Amino acid sequence: MPYIPVEQREACDGLIEALAGEIVRLAEAAGYEGAFAGLLNYACTRLALQIVRRRFGRLRYWLIALLTGTFKNIADEFYRRLAGPYEDRQMAKSGDVDLYAQYLAEIEKIG
Repeated sequence: MPYIPVEQREACDGLIEALAGEIVRLAEAAGYEGAFAGLLNYACTRLALQIVRRRFGRLRYWLIALLTGTFKNIADEFYRRLAGPYEDRQMAKSGDVDLYAQYLAEIEKIG
């Protein structure tokens, strides 16, 4: 979770809301459900690169490493907070892959 001060969140939120609205509008105009994914990818990529350009000028390895880590942390947090619980509910509803239980039982024996 990006734990930033409330004032910084408030400064960004209106801009994020506007960008989200525009991405939704463009995605709806594209006419297929997944259209937002490319637009979101573009927006996040361009935002990150624009920040690097304005703040540091040229791209350096440490910036690449920092940005890669940031994007990975975003993905991990999203999965942990939303996708994991969603998957758990779907598994409870539809049943699990039987081999997971077998492997988990074997792992417990190693302990």
